[in-house]
Amino acid sequence: MEVSVYNIKGEDTGRKVILNDAIFGIEPNDHAIYLDVKQFMANQRQGTHKAKERSEVAGSTKKLGRQKGGGGARRGDINSPVLVGGGRVFGPRPRNYSFKLNKKVKQLARKSALAYKLQENALIVLEDFAFEAPKTKNFVEILKNLNLCEKKSLFVLPESNNVVSLSARNLQRTKVVNASSVNTYSILNADTLVVTENSIEVIDGILNKKEA
Repeated sequence: MEVSVYNIKGEDTGRKVILNDAIFGIEPNDHAIYLDVKQFMANQRQGTHKAKERSEVAGSTKKLGRQKGGGGARRGDINSPVLVGGGRVFGPRPRNYSFKLNKKVKQLARKSALAYKLQENALIVLEDFAFEAPKTKNFVEILKNLNLCEKKSLFVLPESNNVVSLSARNLQRTKVVNASSVNTYSILNADTLVVTENSIEVIDGILNKKEA
């Protein structure tokens, strides 16, 4: 599939790149996307939640009343869960929320997310660019030229570029990532995906690996 290449001025360069149908032209798999996004969100959780149980609450251990005949529920000391200020029954404990997901499922999810962006006409191929110095003004100019100022955008670069990354760091709706680290959640969370020419080769190399 051929897609036009634009420059940072928002102009069509007249050149076209061929997108791999094995990546951008597949039938998206919604369940694979669900699993990959679920794993990504689970990995963001710290899991440090903790509530004090009966044995951990500070308080006297004196029995408050007789065992029977009081007309109410049985209760022991002031740390009883049935009393205000007592311990919590089966409260949250620190835990790890991460879980395993097969590589092929994650690859399928990323391919599906890229395919969705292409189907929705939300993918722009941009010629490779660089800045001499970090300037947010320069990056904002690119967003204006591409009509992305009011949209959430994800810029995918072939490799780390601190100058470009620093230029976009203060822009709330814009994120810059490397092609090797782009994930399903980031792709779907952006309104528009902007991929540079060389990034396409990197993505193709990662997602179209042949099993030995």
